Amino acid sequence: MSESSVSSADGQRRNMREALSAFVHPRVLTMLFLGFSAGIPILLIFSSLSLWLREAGVDRAAVTFFSWAALSYSFKFLWAPLVDRLPVPLLSKWLGRRRGWLLLSQLCVVAAICWMSATDPAQGLHSLILIALAAMFLGFSSATQDIVIDAYRIESAGQELQAVMASSYMAGYRLGMIVAGAGPLLLASYFGADPEVYNYAAWRSTYLVMACTMLVGLVTTLVIDEPSHETRQQDQHSVSDYLRFLLLFLAAVAVFISVFFVTSGIGAELKAGFSDGLVSGYLAGFLVEALRFGLALVAAALIGGFVIR
Repeated sequence: MSESSVSSADGQRRNMREALSAFVHPRVLTMLFLGFSAGIPILLIFSSLSLWLREAGVDRAAVTFFSWAALSYSFKFLWAPLVDRLPVPLLSKWLGRRRGWLLLSQLCVVAAICWMSATDPAQGLHSLILIALAAMFLGFSSATQDIVIDAYRIESAGQELQAVMASSYMAGYRLGMIVAGAGPLLLASYFGADPEVYNYAAWRSTYLVMACTMLVGLVTTLVIDEPSHETRQQDQHSVSDYLRFLLLFLAAVAVFISVFFVTSGIGAELKAGFSDGLVSGYLAGFLVEALRFGLALVAAALIGGFVIR
């Protein structure tokens, strides 16, 4: 073997070792554990909850309605600026802004799962409403956790690690989804759940165990370091500035939601008009919803700009 071939082989092995070593970098492993924490809640709202509700004898239409609890994932951009700018009282002083929000959102996820476990959907409409509210709270808390994890990933390492951290996060996320999807089925069966005879105690124990899996994220949040970028910029604003931003944010979101819902009647008429013409039903629906979304966004921006002035 020639000297050039040997050096080429050595170079390839060295590059491989360097590539693999990136996956055991502390920041990359952190994203693996945080990704696992982020992947747990979503299936506790969808497939696992649907199976529980069906065993409890809840009407199929009501079970389908519970999918609305996951809308927080689609609309998390509405409160993302709030999470990005505002500190959490007490927690941010103790842990820093990112870790403070992470711990708060993870504790809320645990509380929401425990709330769901404490509610028997077979006890009537009141219990069904309570578990629906708990599912909505779980979706909101989980979406907030996703916002903070994304911010933490961007601020905690340089550009050279971002791709590896993103892939590590997705690996952890998928692992969390597997645990939250298959885990409740195995646990419910172990605790005595039966499709023929509803057993609330089995599902209560199942969801309590799933709440314990969030300890992975909680422990990770407590042991990791706050991003240095965030530490440098944490205390640049006064309390009045934070309150002003909060009021501005709430006003803009209120206008956005109000305009979007107020235009629902006009949107239905436009869809009917488009469908009678040359535009197909699906395309008409997309165009009308895009128009409503655009109007709501413009109205929110105008209100925000007016308040700033």
